[in-house]
Formats: sequence, structure tokens, C-alpha cells
Amino acid sequence: MGHVNKVSHVFTLSHVAEMLGEDEEWLFEVAEEMDTEDGQLWVVGVGEDGVMAFTDDGIENLKELIAIHRDTPSIIEKRHQALAAMMSRRPKSPTRSNR
Repeated sequence: MGHVNKVSHVFTLSHVAEMLGEDEEWLFEVAEEMDTEDGQLWVVGVGEDGVMAFTDDGIENLKELIAIHRDTPSIIEKRHQALAAMMSRRPKSPTRSNR
């Protein structure tokens, strides 16, 4: 038998925000830096876009990121600025009338 996933449960973003006493929107911004390997994943259900969730290890990793963001609050703003700069340099798609 190959690799067996040991995750038996996850906690939704809103639940983790409540557990940690953090603002859910801010926590989402912090957690966007995480990957599946870090314990952050998406849970999708019928008629849903999906919800961010965390494994037990993911919550521990998230706590470390929270501390980093508390020490350097400008991280999120710098990411927003970099994204905006990338989007402004992106070539525009041709419209139907230009094809």
C-alpha cells in the first residue's frame, strides 16, 4: 500500500479565526502564502466556491505566519502592490472586434 493520508479532519478559516481571536479577512490574506504542503487546503461542496481550511499542522504553520505578519505588517500591502503592478503590465486580450 502506498502513501496513506493521515488527515482525518480540517478546520475552516472562520473556525480558525475564532479559535485564534483573529479577523477572518486578515487571516485569509496571511494564509494565502501557504501551500497544501503547509497544511492549507480548500474544501468544496455542492453549490460552493470552496472554503479555506487547515489541518492541525496547518494551524501551527499559520500561527508562525501570524507572528511574522505582526512583526512586519507591510508584507500584505507589498504583495498587493506587486500584484497590481503585474496586472497593469499584463497585455490586454484582443476583443472580438479586433480579431
